[in-house]
Amino acid sequence: MQKIAAIMKTTAARLSALYLLLFAVSALILVFYMTSLSARMLTAQTQATIEEEVQGLGIAYERGGLPLLVRFVAQRSRQPGANLYLIADPNGRILSGNVESLEPGVLEVTGWTERPFTYKRYGEATRPVAAEGAPETNAAPREGPHLAIAQVIRLPNTMILLVGRDLGEPERFRLVVRRALTAALALMGVGALLIWFFVGRRALLRIDSVSEASRRIMGGDLSGRLPVTGAGDEFDRLSESLNTMLARIAALNDGLKQVSDNIAHDLKTPLTRLRNRAEAALAGRGSDADYREALEGTIAESDQLIRTFNAILMISRLEAGYSAEPTEQVDLAAILRDVVELYEPAAEEAGVKLTAGAVAETKIVGNRELIGQALSNIVDNAIKYSAGEADAPEVTLSLERRGGEIRLAVADNGPGIPQEHRERATERFVRLEKSRSRPGSGLGLSLAKAVMKFHGGRLELTGREPGLGVEMVFPAGQGGS
Repeated sequence: MQKIAAIMKTTAARLSALYLLLFAVSALILVFYMTSLSARMLTAQTQATIEEEVQGLGIAYERGGLPLLVRFVAQRSRQPGANLYLIADPNGRILSGNVESLEPGVLEVTGWTERPFTYKRYGEATRPVAAEGAPETNAAPREGPHLAIAQVIRLPNTMILLVGRDLGEPERFRLVVRRALTAALALMGVGALLIWFFVGRRALLRIDSVSEASRRIMGGDLSGRLPVTGAGDEFDRLSESLNTMLARIAALNDGLKQVSDNIAHDLKTPLTRLRNRAEAALAGRGSDADYREALEGTIAESDQLIRTFNAILMISRLEAGYSAEPTEQVDLAAILRDVVELYEPAAEEAGVKLTAGAVAETKIVGNRELIGQALSNIVDNAIKYSAGEADAPEVTLSLERRGGEIRLAVADNGPGIPQEHRERATERFVRLEKSRSRPGSGLGLSLAKAVMKFHGGRLELTGREPGLGVEMVFPAGQGGS
């Protein structure tokens, strides 16, 4: 009983019960309507048949009077499946026909009888009752009275003529249809209940398995997934969607853990330097110049920490889609030239040749500051990692349209990044240089990737021989020219 009660609480079971009830009511209404309509049609056909008989007997009466009418009635009364024929005197005493007795009052009204009446044919008591289930006919009726309709006519000589027809056929038809309907509805109800029970039980089991998996996941097992049977139904589609969401949540949690570890690792050193510098300044008896140098170093370290935190916040906002940075028509070629001009002195000092290659005049809808910052980070990385790595270190910037896309590329001839590590290189605080001897926080490519996501584009890292190519790929159809 508890399982049945649990099934009844499910939406699927309640909808199934509602549909079953609506179908049963509709079927009942339809069948009763059809049976009554069929009975009315048979009754109308019966009345038409009686009227034809009356017309024929009227013609016989006009031709030969009462003697010919009596012969016609006697002849037709003996035919198989005959209608009801009766000739009576003005007092209602039956003189001829195949009717032995009538319900009182039938012959007192002229015209169609107001309602079906009972009657008894001649010789019914001597005929055997039809076997159970055998079809009944007017030639061999069952014992006892029957229902009929008739038309009563008073002849000019005050005699009474009755022509009628038995209503057993319409009634039997209605009875057969109702019995068939009852059996069909009973079978349908039993089948529906069985299907309902087994389908509902299966759905309940699947819901229980989903609930159990959900409890394990809420308990901290983020590696758990909702069960998928492979049936491809709505439960599987829901489970697959939720599993995709859980995989995304697990990936974000892993990323958060990694970011937390990297923050603790990368910020520990500058914070330690800040503390040591402050402690040394307080412990020593230096000159004003020494104190000034200590304070300037502290400010520089603090500025680097602030820049790191600002970059983290910017990446988080851009990746989450919550950034309210304004967008407008920006000239990518102008941004490229400004970055080249900005980094030329630093590149020259590091012994790196910084040049602008093919530059196509292109405008897009975007944020100039974000695009400039992303490009600056990429160029800074290229100069930093290519310096001293080749005989003639070189960094080249280019801007071109290719295949319906706009590509702002930075290429160098430095050591490059192995293909298996290129995806990791765009994550936060990831620095592939194990010694970490070069300055940086590992946020440059991560910020560039977030900026490209904000602009509906992507960041691509490609290998060169030697070196690395980093491309900022913008969709050409975002209002640019």
